[in-house]
Amino acid sequence: MRSANKAWLLAALSCAALASAIPAIGADDPKSLLPPGFGEPEQTPEKAPVTSPAKAPDTSTGPGQSPENSLNSGMLADGTSQDDALAEGVEVPVDLTTMQDLPAGRHRSTAQVGILGGSDGDFGPHAFGNQNGKYLSFLMRKTPAPIASRWASILLRRALLSKVDTPRGVRGADWVAERAWLLLRMGEADSARMLVQSVDVDQYTPKMFQVAMQASLANADPAGMCAMVEPGSAKSREPAWPFALAICSALSGESAEASAQIDVAKARFSTGIDGLLAEKVVGAGINTRRAVVIQWDDVPVLTAWRFGLANATAVDIPDRLLSGTSPRLNAWRARAPLVAVEKRMHDADIAAALGVFSSSALVDFYGQVADVTDASAISGTPQDLLRKAYDEGDPTERVDAMRALWSEQSLEPLDRYARLIVTARAAARLEPDSSFSGDLGSLIASMMSAGLDVQASKWAGTVASLNNADGLTAWGLLAVGTPGRSIEVSISRIEDFQSKVGGDTGLRGKFLFSGLAGLGRLRSAEVSDMARSLEIPIAQENAWTRALARAVTAREPGTVAILCALGLSGSDWSSVSPARLYHVVSALNAVGLAPEARMIAAEALTRS
Repeated sequence: MRSANKAWLLAALSCAALASAIPAIGADDPKSLLPPGFGEPEQTPEKAPVTSPAKAPDTSTGPGQSPENSLNSGMLADGTSQDDALAEGVEVPVDLTTMQDLPAGRHRSTAQVGILGGSDGDFGPHAFGNQNGKYLSFLMRKTPAPIASRWASILLRRALLSKVDTPRGVRGADWVAERAWLLLRMGEADSARMLVQSVDVDQYTPKMFQVAMQASLANADPAGMCAMVEPGSAKSREPAWPFALAICSALSGESAEASAQIDVAKARFSTGIDGLLAEKVVGAGINTRRAVVIQWDDVPVLTAWRFGLANATAVDIPDRLLSGTSPRLNAWRARAPLVAVEKRMHDADIAAALGVFSSSALVDFYGQVADVTDASAISGTPQDLLRKAYDEGDPTERVDAMRALWSEQSLEPLDRYARLIVTARAAARLEPDSSFSGDLGSLIASMMSAGLDVQASKWAGTVASLNNADGLTAWGLLAVGTPGRSIEVSISRIEDFQSKVGGDTGLRGKFLFSGLAGLGRLRSAEVSDMARSLEIPIAQENAWTRALARAVTAREPGTVAILCALGLSGSDWSSVSPARLYHVVSALNAVGLAPEARMIAAEALTRS
């Protein structure tokens, strides 16, 4: 008993220390789906289950394996790269045998839950080692999302979707709920829904009911609430459940019961926009005969409830409510089927920049928009330029089209990065040519944004001798982004980079050093000297660096992924310190995630 108490005390102290090192972010708990006055979500004390300590895996590099493996070394049946597809979010077939109906009284175990399999980029069952579940839950709650790095978000998604052991100290359903809640905050609506659906409803806890409803709303799928609406209503006083009960009755064809239930819910809780939206969904049911007009004039804020039900019934949400919301809502809206595809163009760009959409998915989305655009109006549009970037016979004309996409003046930073993502495979189809000088940096950045590192490395010979700003930009990306050492790295070259393209504050040059040092591509003496010269305190320790070091030593890639996301907190790369980037890249490299480390380092240069 004493040893158990001591272990718990140490975990609590670690959480307290980390809390002081993590900026206040707000919204780290699932809030009530409805506005104030509708009640607060229940707080139920958790009973910690007894679980066996998980053995930490040995993820060291085995025979025939290299930590410098390319991100696109394996191919799927459709010709896309398997590693890249998984990393970027291309849909990968799920083993449906794990989703089959079970005999009455039986349920799937929550001792190990996840979506990915062993060959799908899964981190393995022991990805979180022997960590206490409450400590891991604390880290996930405090992870700001969306985070600054697309590639760190992609990596974190893989960790959260992996089929991992439930850690000690938490219920299995609550462990899944915490992972799904973080996925939702990252903009990963589909991933969150798949994860919550991997737990049987009779195993749901109050926390799981709450997050599962959030997942249904993020997917604009009120029908997704129906499997859990009766037990959810019984276990929770959250006022959304009576409305959900009426919605599900309507969707089941029970029109009379649905009408009575929605009237009771509105009389008890609301006559405002939230009740009207629920009534709108009820009216979409069979024989309900309810015509509801939605007016947004007096609505001050967009909630998950309003977002989900409006998009489920093709009700337009005013721009004033959509603008200024978190990018996660853009990612949710990007895949809302009842919103016209042309209205979701900006949302799709944001989803790609966050890592929710892959490069291939974004190309397909542009194609869908082109399909619904009148032929007389398509000339000069982004969709037309993208077609030229892929299909023009003259490589120079293809690069001209890409440049036009990248340089549009009205683009916000996330949209601008999305333009690099959508042209990635068009850039990769080009043969290396020095005549593209002036666009080399953007071409390499475009390839790196989608993990096409091998294709990018073919340009090393073209870039190596260039000493202008564009050539140095391309050199820096190749120096940190390619597998192996495809291009020479020297202190003088780093200094040239810093002086010519290091940025107004020198941040880009410092990121270059941090990436190279973290990847082990500089000698120890060079690291010490340059860190001192650039005033980057890479040797300075705090609670976060110590937690990261412990996770690396224990070979816990899942814990490392969460801590790296914490280290890259912020809305953009200007909020990331070079020292933190160094620790992130170094940690990922040390636990066998070198490809992801390289992409994060390249992304830092591209977006700073």
